[in-house]
Parts: sequence; structure tokens; C-alpha cells
Amino acid sequence: MKRLAISILFAAAALAQPPADAPFLNPGLSSEKRAADLVSRMTLEEKVLQMQNAAPAIPRLGIPAYEWWNEALHGVARAGRATVFPQAIGLAATWDTDLMKRIADVISTEARAKYNEAIRNNQHGRYQGLTFWSPNINIFRDPRWGRGQETYGEDPYLTGRMAVAFIQGMQGNDPHYYKVIATAKHYAVHSGPEPSRHSFDVTPSERDLNETYLPAFRAAMVEAKAYSIMCAYNRVDGVPACANTDLLVKRLRGEWGFAGYVVSDCGAIADIYRGHKYKANAAEASAVAVRAGTDLTCGNEYRSLVDAFKNGLITEEEIDKSLERLFVARFKLGMFDPPERVPWSKVPFSEVDSAEHRTLALEAARKSIVLLKNQGGVLPLKASVKKIAVVGPSADDAEALLGNYNGFSSKHVAPLEGIRRQFEKTAEVRYALGAAYTEGAESQLGEAVQLAKDSDVTVAFVGLNPKLEGEEMRVKIPGFAGGDRTDLNLPEPQERLLTALFATGKPVVVVLTSGSAVAINSAKDRAAAVLAAWYNGEEAGTAIAETLAGVNNPSGRLPVTFYKSVDQLPPFEDYSMNGRTYRYFQGEPLWAFGYGLSYSKFDYAAPRVRGKTVTVRVKNASSREGDEVVQLYLRSPEPQLVGFQRVHLKAGESREVQFPADKPGPYFTTSR
Repeated sequence: MKRLAISILFAAAALAQPPADAPFLNPGLSSEKRAADLVSRMTLEEKVLQMQNAAPAIPRLGIPAYEWWNEALHGVARAGRATVFPQAIGLAATWDTDLMKRIADVISTEARAKYNEAIRNNQHGRYQGLTFWSPNINIFRDPRWGRGQETYGEDPYLTGRMAVAFIQGMQGNDPHYYKVIATAKHYAVHSGPEPSRHSFDVTPSERDLNETYLPAFRAAMVEAKAYSIMCAYNRVDGVPACANTDLLVKRLRGEWGFAGYVVSDCGAIADIYRGHKYKANAAEASAVAVRAGTDLTCGNEYRSLVDAFKNGLITEEEIDKSLERLFVARFKLGMFDPPERVPWSKVPFSEVDSAEHRTLALEAARKSIVLLKNQGGVLPLKASVKKIAVVGPSADDAEALLGNYNGFSSKHVAPLEGIRRQFEKTAEVRYALGAAYTEGAESQLGEAVQLAKDSDVTVAFVGLNPKLEGEEMRVKIPGFAGGDRTDLNLPEPQERLLTALFATGKPVVVVLTSGSAVAINSAKDRAAAVLAAWYNGEEAGTAIAETLAGVNNPSGRLPVTFYKSVDQLPPFEDYSMNGRTYRYFQGEPLWAFGYGLSYSKFDYAAPRVRGKTVTVRVKNASSREGDEVVQLYLRSPEPQLVGFQRVHLKAGESREVQFPADKPGPYFTTSR
């Protein structure tokens, strides 16, 4: 009877409301002290439920429900209307960190606007929060990987610079509050194959780890101060990434001084016992993950931590440590403070998809387009062009150009619409499909060929779409498997279309729309011009049309190597960097990393090293102003990108561009 009375007394105490002077309610205290106080008031069962992405409300403590899962790869995603910027690989092609930071600032503004609206309507669902699982800073080591489109390319330095800019733009610079929290993913050594991602083991060399796979994560944590990181599905050296103490304890929290929280990829804790067979059950997997420092699960596996505690697999103090980190994040976002104290609490919903943000999306789309070939200066199109044939599967497919992990703006401009609008007063624009992405009919092909014969120039839109390349999908057709690619070729119906168009003898401008490198060998040999336009977001059609017309002077540069064939590459499953990317590839590429032409001509003087500075003089040796991306490489012994700057030069203008010289040379640039 006495034991029952004590149990009732404790139950009543647990349900009591916290006093008004409880430390966690005091905005004047540090987030760490507030989090520790709040966690101390929870039961074990309440604690573990807060450690899953869908954290329920605890009314007695005034804690609202919170959904940690939100996406913002290139705009607020999966949350209705939003400004849609070019896919991440297209943003990397801009080589413009200032632009990237401005884009991230806009994304976080729209995120706050959406969050404020959700709170006003008492909504706490998925994709309505402030903790975003972006950016994806894995190295795009092999063009077959379907998710490579989500990354900033194959180079660790370029990836790191773009990641730092994105994270800083997202999190803001307020001394007390984060605007939103950015999550760098997927840590670490993760880049396909998609079908085996829940079970494969990577055993990278220490050199590949330190020189390729980890530098961007280090920059994201140490320099940009990202407050969150997502651990990957795969194993690294036999240990699942979300239970890997070498990655999470020694490197992340030890060497890099990371103080934020770690979230698992979705279902990755279950993979510890199901996919990897590393532990026997959910309780053991959850315990080993939390003890290694994975604070939050995307899933519900951490419910089993109660059993893990009862079986002596984990202590409540270890659970508290992880949970405190999660509540520090919520306090730093201002979720428990009066709105007047939080700088972004009044951002109006009108900021979402605004005209100003659309203008920035257009700037990004323009800067991301890469001119790969321009034989005889066919571009920009001359005034003598009076009939334009537009053909190909992506010519009138606006949604395909949104990429994956995307939002939806109020208006998506397909290439056909953009071209018709751009040339409506000077040329007749006609359209034929020609071929679907992976299927073709003779009637479609014949219509496109006839249209090309009766036109001055044909603009052929060919490539891939996010239903063919992407994240772990059920695709099994020639050239594609499970979200990845099995070869680098253009799908056969589209290759047939190009061959037939080239045979007409009329000039053909090929516009490649994809999230990865495609081996368009015939286009390099036979097309009059080639543009890489990626999945270029809501203003894709406008930017492409302006480039064809010469309103936009193309200035993008490749963030990946374009290979001639998959035969030039090691096996996809091999994570050694030997034979991969511009640094270690010994063959002749179709187009090289960093490559890109312009309607202007730029001349370079040899780099000069003076003390700790490298100086490069660049001149616009043409009659047209334009942007040049000045790239500085170190040979050590492989070529290694160590600096880049985008500069705008007027016709005939020269400029000295300076870079820090942290290592002994020799240095070289990519002059065209």
C-alpha cells in the first residue's frame, strides 16, 4: 500500500506544470542550461520519443510537437509553393559563392515565412519546421550515381566553398538565434550505388578520406559552423556510419570540435541490425548509435531505448546528453521565446515565391549554364535566323527541370515557352517532340526531322530527368537501375533523334538537361553548339532562351568531368579515387572539369607567386563584356583546385586576381 502511494505521488509530480521561474523558461540563460533543466523534468519514456524526427508534444511542460524533417536542397522543398532555384549541381556550375550565400539567405527567409504561417495555424507537421536536411556535400565521384545531382560536384575544394556559403546563408549571423539550422549530409563516404546503400561497406584509404571524402564536411563544421550533420546508411571500415566512433567521436566532435546534433538518415538505425547485421535488434542498434553520438533518428527506432536502458545497454545520462543537444537547437531557433525576441518571427508569408526571389532564381539559372561548344560562333543566334525548330523530350517539360528535393513555384518556364517569348518578334518558333526520354516512335522522329529541314536552326533538348536518375527508385530499363545509371550514354531513342537531325545538314544546337555528365560524343563531334543546362529550376526556359539570343553571356563551368564512356571508369562500387575525377583520371575526357566557354575571349598571363600571394592577370580580349571564372590549381603531384573567383570584365578590361598561396607551387590556371 505504501509503495502504491509513493507511485501515485510520483505520477502526480510528473504531471505537474513547471513553475513560472523554471530555468528553461528564462530566455536570459544559456541554451545549454535551459536544455539541461528541461530534459531533467522528463520521464525516460518522454525523452526517447523526443529523439525521433516526429517528436510529440509534452503539454505538461509546454513543449509543442515538432517535426525535425525538412528539406531545402535548392529551395524550400516538399512544402508547397516556394522559389525553385537550379538543382545543386547547377548551382555548383556557377562557381559563385556570393550567389550561393544570397540564395541560401532567400531559402531561409522563405522557410521562416512558412514556419511562421504554420505556427499561426497551429500546424506542426513534416516540412513545416526550421531544421533543414541540406546541403548534400558528398563527393560526386562517379557519374553513374543518381543522387550526384544533389551535390556540388566532384571536387572537395569547390564542394567545401559552396557548402560554407550555403550554410552561412541558411543559419544567418545573429549572435543569439539561428535563422534556420542547416544539416550537412551524408557523413561519410557515401555516393552509391543506390540499391545497396543499406548494406554496403566502404574501406577507403586514409589518403582518400583526408583528401577527398572528408574536407568538405570539415569545412562545413569548422568554418561554416553547421549545427547539424546527418550520418549515412553505409558502413565505413566495417562499422555503420551512424554508430561509427571514428567518424562521430574522434573526428567530428574531437578533432573538429562539433557541438551540434547528429541525425540519422531515414531508417539508418534499423539498417544497423537489418542491413548490416552489426547488431541483433533495434535496442542494441539504438544504444550503439546514441552512445556514438547519433542524437536523433529519422524513424522510430529510438523507442527501443527504453528496453536498451532496462537491459543495461545504455544509461539515462547518455540519453540525456543527446536529448540536451536537440533542445539546445530548439532554444537557439527561438522556439520557446517571446516572438519579439526572435529576429525572424514576423517574416510574412508574402516573402514566399516573391518577384524579387524569382529574379534571383533567374540570375542563378543564367550563371549555371555551361557553353561546351560553339563552332563558328553559331551562338548567339544571328538576326538572319528566321525559323527555329525546337525538338526533344525536355523542350516542353518544365517539371523535369526542377530536379529532385524540390518545391513548386507559381510559374515554371519550360524551354519552349522561353524561346517563343524571347524570339516572338524576330523568328518563327515551331516544336516537335521527336522522341520521349527512353522511348521513340518513327512518326515522332519523322516530324522532328521534317521540321528541322524546314528551319534555319534546330535547338534539340535532350538528356535525363529526375524519374530516371535519383534516390533509390524502382527503375530498371536499359541504362538505368534503381536510381543510378549503368552507362553514360544518352538513351538510345534520343541518340537516334540527334543522328537524324545532324543528317539534315542544318545547324543543330544541343541543350543537355540532366543532373549528371552524359557521354554525348556525337554532339561534340557534329553539333554546331552544345549547352549544359542541368535541371535549372523555375526560370530554366528564360535563362536558356536568353543564352541562345545572346542576352545572357554564358559563364558556367563544369563541376564534374564529362567522360567519353563508362569504360573509362573503375567499377562503380570501388570507392578508391584511383582513375576518378580530374585529379586522378589519366584518360582524355569528353569535357574536362572546370571547362566552359563564353561569348567573350579571355587571355591569361602566367601566375606570379610573391610571398604568400598568387597573382593572375586576366584580360577580356574581346568586344563583349562577360564573366570569367578564374581557377587556380596546384600540382601536388596531381592537379588540385586551390582557389577560384568569378570576375566581371568589360570589353578590353584587365584585372589582377589574387589568391592566398598556402602551399609551395607550382600553380597554374585554366586559360582557354
